[in-house]
Amino acid sequence: MTRVVIADDQALVRTGFTMILSAAGIDVVGEAADGEAAVAAVRRLQPDVALVDIRMPVMDGLEATRRILHDGPVHTRVLILTTFDLDQYVYAALTAGASGFLLKDVSPAHLVHAVRVVRDGDALLAPTITRRLVERFARPAADLHRDLAGLTPREREVLTMLAGGLSNAELAGALHVSEATVKTHVTRILTKLGLRDRVQAVVVAYETGLVTPGRRP
Repeated sequence: MTRVVIADDQALVRTGFTMILSAAGIDVVGEAADGEAAVAAVRRLQPDVALVDIRMPVMDGLEATRRILHDGPVHTRVLILTTFDLDQYVYAALTAGASGFLLKDVSPAHLVHAVRVVRDGDALLAPTITRRLVERFARPAADLHRDLAGLTPREREVLTMLAGGLSNAELAGALHVSEATVKTHVTRILTKLGLRDRVQAVVVAYETGLVTPGRRP
């Protein structure tokens, strides 16, 4: 059974999400009303997914995400909750390792689907949405620790096209290879760059200067 922690300072949001997820057979193992409590709950309960509100007292969702994902080995994946569509804090959370974001007015079916997608190791955001976020907020970072030199020419090509918002099927068509081959390339890119999912790969493509914001790869 999928295990989830919900972190939001609004009790009604926590209660509503808990009812929806529980009805779908997803086990809500803990709740938190602020970021500090969210970090503690995740460390204690080790859920598969943490739903984390971006704006919370004591510690905001961005710092909570950083601590959840970087203060020790953890298998928990983070979904950010927000009331805003394109929010600079959401972009910052993605660079911190979050696997995507959900608007708080999400439908019950979409909420359940999102939790399951992220649990299974995929990113929630479509690459095109990620690219919009990145183009708006990304700034090339010369000192970024990830070095693209370890990628093969084909892997750099795949990463560039991935940043353009292409799906695996579209990548396969453009490169004249099978989807299985594309998945292998993507997996190798994530492994070599130490990334969690495709969302972070798109972010890195822009921040390393492989792709320029404002210009379609």
